[in-house]
Amino acid sequence: MPTESKTLEENLLYIDALSLALRDEMREDPSVMLMGQDIAGHGGAFKITRDFLEEFGDRRVRNTPIAESGTIGIATGAAILGQRPVIEMQFADFVTCGFNQLVNVAAKMYWRTECSVPLVIRMPGGGGMGAGAFHSQNIESWFLHSPGLKVVAPAFSDDAYRLLRSAIKDPNPVIYFEHKFLYRRERSDLQEMQIPDRIEGEANVRREGHHLTSVSWGWMTHRALEAAEVMEKEGIEIEVIDLPVLSPLDLSGIFKSIEKTEHAAIIHEATRTAGFGAELAARISDEAIWNLDGPIRRITYPDSPSPFHKGLEAARIPSVDVICDGWREVLA
Repeated sequence: MPTESKTLEENLLYIDALSLALRDEMREDPSVMLMGQDIAGHGGAFKITRDFLEEFGDRRVRNTPIAESGTIGIATGAAILGQRPVIEMQFADFVTCGFNQLVNVAAKMYWRTECSVPLVIRMPGGGGMGAGAFHSQNIESWFLHSPGLKVVAPAFSDDAYRLLRSAIKDPNPVIYFEHKFLYRRERSDLQEMQIPDRIEGEANVRREGHHLTSVSWGWMTHRALEAAEVMEKEGIEIEVIDLPVLSPLDLSGIFKSIEKTEHAAIIHEATRTAGFGAELAARISDEAIWNLDGPIRRITYPDSPSPFHKGLEAARIPSVDVICDGWREVLA
């Protein structure tokens, strides 16, 4: 008989899953160290590393100055020398100040020297909080265009825990997106699990359906699941696929779903032009076009910066109504 999995934590908040993953990896592996602005005594902007300084000391929980380029450069060197640094960007948007060290040094180091760079950069991003243009962007496509980086964007607490631990174990640099809106809203039970030692592609069916395949990640997976309940009342069954890992990309699950539904839509909170949805649509067109019975629809944020006004911001983020309308147009 198969053994039942043991529940380790019930209703674990997304933010607590991240904190627990960091703590468990640091207890297991003394080479894991944390770097970031105000992460030591203050616990970081979102308190994810609260009390870490007391347990692990100031050699493993290090405050850094407001100098993202220097932080990423130092962490890359530490990774090459055998440490496993985890950097917390105070907000994902601020990584632009360290872009060269990340995409031209860390991402390419293995191809230049055959030196592994086991580095994780945690990126609190996304909107829904009225935080304005410098604190709300969804910037995954910048890094998906840089070979050598792995990109993770979990939507659920259990995935957040598992994938952060795997990211730390992975010998490659990993960009780990955390959606701020989910921090204290999303809850999942944490089951006993094996933690893989590297990040692999995933395409998880979160809701089965046979009329249309919807692909999303992060907060938009939750919006897609809400919208699917609305469509069910109209007799339309949406298959919702969540991509907690964007690179490496697992397309097989998406193609299998499209064979069944013959319709596809992609939802993301990032702006429309050159967003990852465009790449997914191109891949589907290249390899699954003959299984489609209609155009692929992208449902996205418009090409504009994020406003501070919460109402204006909410009007830009794909809502349940906007998602349902987009699905209806595809099916029509």
